[in-house]
Amino acid sequence: MLTITQEIHDAIVAHARADHPDEACGIVAGPEGSGRPERFIPMLNAARSPTFYEFDSTDLLKLYRDLDDRDEEPVIVYHSHTATEAYPSRTDITYANEPGAHYVLVSTAEEFQFRSFRIVDGVVTEEDVRVVASDA
Repeated sequence: MLTITQEIHDAIVAHARADHPDEACGIVAGPEGSGRPERFIPMLNAARSPTFYEFDSTDLLKLYRDLDDRDEEPVIVYHSHTATEAYPSRTDITYANEPGAHYVLVSTAEEFQFRSFRIVDGVVTEEDVRVVASDA
C-alpha cells in the first residue's frame, strides 16, 4: 500500500493538470530505506509529448546526485496519461528501473484516476493508495 499525504497527492495532481495535454512526470523522494514519500520533485517532460514522457538526462543526473547527497531515494515515480486510463503502458513497464518505488499514474483524460503500482521485472501489481492528512 502507498501511504501519501494530501499535500503530495494534490501536488502530483496539480502538476499533471498543469502540463496537460502533455504528460507530466516527476518523483517524490524520501529518506533512504524508509519508504516514506516526503519531498515532491516535479520534472520536465523532455519529450513534451501527450503520449510519452522522458526525464531529461542532465536533469536526471543532477537529481540522482542531489538524492545521494541527501541520503534519499525515489519512493514514488509518477507521470500522467492524458488520453488513456492510469495503467502502465508497455513502454512504462520497460522503463521502470526502480524496483523499490511506487509507480503512480494520474489520468487527466475524461475520467480522472490516481493509481499506484509496483513494477518489478516486468510484473505490474496494483496497490491501494491511502491519502492521509498532511500534518499526520
